[in-house]
Amino acid sequence: MKHILLFIISITFASSFSVMAQEESTPVNYTIARTEKYGLRIGADLAKPIRSFFEDDYSGFEVMADFRVSKKFYAAIELGNESKDRLEENLKSSASGSYAKVGFNFNAYNNWLGMNNEISAGLRYGFSTFKQELLGYAVYTEDNTFPNTFNENPIEYKGLTAHWAEVIMSIKTEVYTNLYLSINLQLKRKVSEDLPENFSNLFIPGFNRTYDFSEFGVGYGYTLSYLIPLFKK
Repeated sequence: MKHILLFIISITFASSFSVMAQEESTPVNYTIARTEKYGLRIGADLAKPIRSFFEDDYSGFEVMADFRVSKKFYAAIELGNESKDRLEENLKSSASGSYAKVGFNFNAYNNWLGMNNEISAGLRYGFSTFKQELLGYAVYTEDNTFPNTFNENPIEYKGLTAHWAEVIMSIKTEVYTNLYLSINLQLKRKVSEDLPENFSNLFIPGFNRTYDFSEFGVGYGYTLSYLIPLFKK
């Protein structure tokens, strides 16, 4: 009986030590929960105020906002106002008005843990309402007896509109907690525009300068923005 009892006790201790050895040799995986901020980011384009300061014939401003709707996609909107004078030897004109652009951005950059930077591409639909003023123009003559005359009777064309599509590429860096600095390049393609009678839209607010025989335009911006975190995922 004693031998049987000792045998049972020995088996029990051996089983316990075996289980403990297995637990010690089994690797333990630790995971860190990674959370990302979602919220409303608002900001302003720094390029337009800087350009307004250095160019006497230009003034403008733009504010922007975006909202993160998924891991990679952001809904975006830009609102602005611009005016541009064109003062040349044979032509003087002015354009001014407001515009809006709505669309989305796709962030193609995979951040390291704790980073919130972006390398993104986006699409926009742009709409502008503006006016053109023909301030003066030279009247050409082939008769050398009489010099060319310059007509300075201003003509104003109000209620003009323009629509365009826009591709935007941007790089955005978080320079401080929730504070972002970015640069962007824009390629635009006019869809439609209202043309003044016997005149052209030389500048469209939001679209930028226009070119003869081309529906394309370009633009750029430097944006400073701040993220208002609303929740985390």
